[in-house]
Amino acid sequence: MKVTGTRVVTLVGIATSSLLLFFAANCSFEKPAKEKVAQTAKEHSGSESFVANSFCITCHYGFDEEKLALDHQLVGIGCERCHGESQRHRSDESNITPPEIMYPKAKINPTCMMCHPRSELKKNLDHNPILAGNETIFDEAKESGAEGRNKYCTDCHGKQHRINVRTVRWDKATGKLLRAE
Repeated sequence: MKVTGTRVVTLVGIATSSLLLFFAANCSFEKPAKEKVAQTAKEHSGSESFVANSFCITCHYGFDEEKLALDHQLVGIGCERCHGESQRHRSDESNITPPEIMYPKAKINPTCMMCHPRSELKKNLDHNPILAGNETIFDEAKESGAEGRNKYCTDCHGKQHRINVRTVRWDKATGKLLRAE
């Protein structure tokens, strides 16, 4: 049996195409975990890369393992999204320059709701006390609850998202230095 050159090329082409189709189908069914996270981050943030928290982690160690930070990282949200780039803050070795964005308690919920809309929060009854509060970051804080205290998103999400040992304190609304130790 004699096989001509044209037939060999055709057979090799068919075999190669079949293998390529097989590998393409195999890859499309199950993406590795890193690829899934990267895809999710791209869909939510509109870019390939996650905003690196490496500048923040240098001084604020431990936050990279915190649930709030990890959950946001999965969708491509880094420290900068909520707290600003804070280049002056991270360059200040004396640690007296505040971050660009800090949140007085009255601004926590409406700021979170900028990305987590009220319509989504209404689906969970546990969020009702939060939804009873101020609606935008520009509203005055409303008193709620039996003891006249608001409930804040960070009461449940991000209990550890606070710096426990501080050498300085700032007025979160104005950014003015209150105390240095």
